[in-house]
Amino acid sequence: MISRFKFAVFSTAIALCGNALAAEVNVYSARKEALIKPLLDQFSSESGIQVNLVTGKADALLKRLQSEGANSPADLFITTDAGRLHRAKEADVLQPINSEKLTSAIPAHYRDPEGYWHGLSVRARVITYVKDRVDPKQLSSYEALADEQWKGRICIRGSGNIYNQSLVASMIAADGEAATQQWADSFVKNFARNPKGGDRDQVKAAAAGVCDLAIVNTYYLGAMINSKDENEKAAAAKVALFWPNQSDRGAHVNVSGAGVTRSARNKAAAIQLLEFLTSEKAQGWYASVNHEYPVRPGVEWSDTLQQWGNFKGDTLNLSELGKNNPAAVRLMDRAGWK
Repeated sequence: MISRFKFAVFSTAIALCGNALAAEVNVYSARKEALIKPLLDQFSSESGIQVNLVTGKADALLKRLQSEGANSPADLFITTDAGRLHRAKEADVLQPINSEKLTSAIPAHYRDPEGYWHGLSVRARVITYVKDRVDPKQLSSYEALADEQWKGRICIRGSGNIYNQSLVASMIAADGEAATQQWADSFVKNFARNPKGGDRDQVKAAAAGVCDLAIVNTYYLGAMINSKDENEKAAAAKVALFWPNQSDRGAHVNVSGAGVTRSARNKAAAIQLLEFLTSEKAQGWYASVNHEYPVRPGVEWSDTLQQWGNFKGDTLNLSELGKNNPAAVRLMDRAGWK
């Protein structure tokens, strides 16, 4: 993340320039620098357009966009989870974009129906199980994890985590709020411990015998499998991935994505960057470096992704995750999901 001083200089320079700078684009990114900058550098090399990058926490960057308003120097906002992208749309910091390249590259369910945000990479929130303690024949769906056979055997992050909120939001869309409440009431009783830590911590806990199942995003498991940390690799080796709900709607999937800001002074360059990020070349990078699935169909998967096999993903339009988020949060709170 660039320093506060550098950011101040960057913002001042933009303000002094006043009119659009045709040869640059300013990006606020909730993705870590290592997970986006190589692509931005490649874009600059090919297009001649300079990219000025500010990274930070997703919610903090959204608040910054709101507080800066029309004076924000940002042209493009990149963040993770469709729930957060919906929040940005609702906060009125994005503008709709009509691009044939984006429409043809990104399946409809991975982008906002009105063009306010577009998915850039796909991840699934799946069940991982300890190979020597769980027979995968016992597993089927997220809904079935409320069964008593899993009492005291499940590790998962807290209810404040938006990945879990979006998972529950997808279940509200599929099963209705009443049925999802009933599911959550039983699912929480099956936790092996009070939720804590991130997704990697859930896998480590399962490997250590704290639980038998861990709910995680696929790219965290991919990162652990390919980690330079031997402890992470050892933990990942003890678990296997199970694709839930393959006989009905498919596994819950989500995206990282981006939208052009309402304040964008370099709108054309921001759209050009968005189109580059959904090109075949850039999409292949997501799979090989970050173990995420390309949002663009037809792009070759990395060896790690291929090892997990093909799967059926939920085709629910991800804008529904944002719409159902408040109900999901209330529902999880009522269930005692800490």
